[in-house]
Amino acid sequence: MNPVIDNRKARYAYEIQDKFHAGLQLTGTEVKAIREGKVSLAESYVVVSSSGELWVKGMHISEFSHGSYANHPPLRERKLLLKKREIEKIAKKLNDKGLTLIPLKMYFSDKGWCKMDIAIAKGKHLHDKRQSIRNREDARDLREAKRI
Repeated sequence: MNPVIDNRKARYAYEIQDKFHAGLQLTGTEVKAIREGKVSLAESYVVVSSSGELWVKGMHISEFSHGSYANHPPLRERKLLLKKREIEKIAKKLNDKGLTLIPLKMYFSDKGWCKMDIAIAKGKHLHDKRQSIRNREDARDLREAKRI
């Protein structure tokens, strides 16, 4: 079973506007650690470099448990692989004030490649977060009432 690492904090703190699928440029020990599920996306974010590349920063991939001296640094920047047109489209949308690029989830494709879903999102204010919690609780109460 391939692990799916989800960034649950992102869906709570951000209003998602547009999603993209990207590949990741990883080392061997990073892939093995991801297969063990030793990844945290909670503090990670994506930046567009001046050379037109996307980089994931703040993503923590723990060292591979059976690794040796050639293990990877846990917090290194990792390059995202997208087509040039997609990168240009993302960079153009990020020029709007208040928008950011965040990772949503990480998974392995059917072919075994490590992929990441990223999204252009806008940060929620505290009252927006509270409102979404209220809406979720109301929907859950309605489902429970229908079941009874």
